[in-house]
Amino acid sequence: MGGLAEGAVHVAIIMDGNGRWAKRRGLPRTLGHRAGVETLKSIIEACPELGIRYLTVYAFSTENWKRPKNEVSALMGLLVEYIEKELDHLHRKGVRVQAIGDVEALAEPVRRQLAKAWETTRNNDVLYLQVALNYGGRAEIVGAVKALAEKAREDGDFDIGAIDQEAVRSHMYCPQTPDPDLVIRTGGEYRISNFFLWQIAYSELWVTPLFWPDFTPAHLERALKEYKDRDRRYGGVENA
Repeated sequence: MGGLAEGAVHVAIIMDGNGRWAKRRGLPRTLGHRAGVETLKSIIEACPELGIRYLTVYAFSTENWKRPKNEVSALMGLLVEYIEKELDHLHRKGVRVQAIGDVEALAEPVRRQLAKAWETTRNNDVLYLQVALNYGGRAEIVGAVKALAEKAREDGDFDIGAIDQEAVRSHMYCPQTPDPDLVIRTGGEYRISNFFLWQIAYSELWVTPLFWPDFTPAHLERALKEYKDRDRRYGGVENA
């Protein structure tokens, strides 16, 4: 499977369906999230072999705070547990772990573990893993606009005409990360759910009815094969 990505350098995944997976089995939603963590572990392992350099996973949105408090608490506890158990393994595998989103709004134990993961793995370069936590695409764009407005307020000679796409991008969470080539959504829903609204302007989309806990490296391979057969024109016309 090595190098299958062939251009899909950055794959982003909306990991949806944990709760519905558990409900169909008569299990608590929290067990669905735990099963989802196991799926994530297998996908991370598969990415370097498939030629994927960047993996972004949508783990918790700014809207997910509306969920029951016990479920939110369980999700955050799972995150802390995952980092504690897997960090050494991820580091040995050359995975760099970075959180994107309004991380400062998370509980202190979560922030502490995320900081530890970053400090431990920041020099790794086999796979760049971005975990979107308390993330919202609209909030990210608003934050970039506010940063530019603040720069204009502080600098009386600021050239408004210099504000272009690159200027906006430079004030987003990880401006050095290439835009996703392929966005995968599990769970069968055909929507973006406030994820990477700026970055996925020309990303290819691949939706599967599979719930996230049932998603396997073989499904990732299938998505990459279909991606490879698509013609990405970026607003242009098909080659003659």
